[in-house]
Formats: sequence, C-alpha cells, structure tokens
Amino acid sequence: MRHHLTILPALLLALPTWAEVAPAKPLPLWELGVGGVTGSQQAYPGAAEQTTRTLVLPYAIYRGQVFRTDRGSVGLRAVRTPRFEFDLGVAGSLGSSSTRIEARRGMPDLGTLIEAGPRLRWNLAGDEASGGWRVDLPLRAVFDLSDGFAHRGLAFEPRLTYESRVQGWRWSASGGAIVGSRRLADTFYGVAPVFATADRPAYQARAGLIAWRLSGSLSHSITPDLRGFATLRMDSVAGASNATSPLVRDRTGWSAGVGFAWTLKTSQRPAFD
Repeated sequence: MRHHLTILPALLLALPTWAEVAPAKPLPLWELGVGGVTGSQQAYPGAAEQTTRTLVLPYAIYRGQVFRTDRGSVGLRAVRTPRFEFDLGVAGSLGSSSTRIEARRGMPDLGTLIEAGPRLRWNLAGDEASGGWRVDLPLRAVFDLSDGFAHRGLAFEPRLTYESRVQGWRWSASGGAIVGSRRLADTFYGVAPVFATADRPAYQARAGLIAWRLSGSLSHSITPDLRGFATLRMDSVAGASNATSPLVRDRTGWSAGVGFAWTLKTSQRPAFD
C-alpha cells in the first residue's frame, strides 16, 4: 500500500536497496549501515497539505535463503527463480495528526499502519540483477499500530517498474495503482455522522481504486560504501472510488525525498544467492 505518509517509510525500507551496488563478486550474507532521508509529501492521496520530515536510522541487510531484508522488503521468501519471486513481507507507514490537516480537523488522527502479506514479483527481463522491466503484485492486510493493531482492511498495489544500472548509477521509473477494501478506504476518506460539519458532510467510503501512482528514483555510488539517492512521486485520485469524499481537497499531489545510505560493516560469508 504505502500510500499514507509514505515517502519516508518507503525510502527507509529501500535504504538497503540503495546501499547495494552491482556486484562484481558474491554479495555478503549481511550488511550493517546507517541511512538518512528528508522528504516532503501529501498527508494522504487527495490531501491539500504537505508534511516534511527528516530521519536518520540504522539499517540491516540479511540475504538468507528464506528470511531476507533486502531489495526494499522484509520477510520470508518462499520461491525464487530468475523470473519469479514469491515472498511474505511486511511494510509500514507513519501516522499523522489530524490537527495539521484542515479537512480532518476534529477527526481521529491517522495512525501508524503496519502491512503484512504475500507479494509476487515477475522479472520480465529474466533476472532482477540485470535490471529491465518487472511487475510487483503485493496484497497486504493493514493494521493500526496506534490502536492496538486494529484491522484496517486490505490493500493491493500492482506496479510496473523499469530499472537500469550504469557505472555506479541506478535509476528506476514505475507506474501503478492502489486498490483498497471498504474498511481501508473508510480509514482515509470516511466521515462518520458524529464528525460531520457544514462543509464536511457525512460520507461512507467505498472499496476500489484509492489512487494512481507514478514515481521515479535515482541513486549513485559516491564511494564503494556510500550512496546518495533522490525520489519523486505523483499521486492522483482522478477517477478513484472516493474522489467525491469531503476529505479530498486536491486531485493531484507530489512527494519528493533525498537521502544517503552508508555501509559500515559486512560479513565475510557470502549470501545464499
């Protein structure tokens, strides 16, 4: 899903990806490092407000045969071939105070969300290491960490990505959609009668398309252990199932972030791949 305050969590999850370089020798089993990112983004697709945050955190890469934290995901890998990969993973998105969002003022805050579920990756080029086109099909159950892991519905985010690596540079461009269950859509776009006002009528959200998404990223090896990166993303709720919600104030929004990933220590033992 990664649609709710997502540039920073998504970038932090991707720090291990950007820390990697095209391997001239077998990759190590594990790596430890530190990464930082600063970004500005919509509070949620359709919001009029932008939020800006800066975070610096440690990261870890582990390339086990089953459990893995690499290539922007954390989870259990069940199947791996040059063309297909199937895993069970987790992701997350930070919360937001409704006092900072004019359309949601007086409503409950948007909590920190945790997602878990299967993902199918199809490398159309034959092998992810060589770049090219790939398709990701993640289906995730969403839980609210701020509300005792209350279930917030299901999210499906099909995405088509093209990636290329040339002499220390890596860039990618992707397009996709975010589709959510009624319960998930209601988390972002529903207005219960108790929170209705003169300019915010009651609204019951519907399942379906939440937003369209286009994004691009660029990273570069500054040294063998230090990489810098930047990302840009556009979300649009044009034609979305809840585009008429009173909480939708802007049909199109932009998010951007820059950061670094610095590898501090690696294992002598090679990875299983």
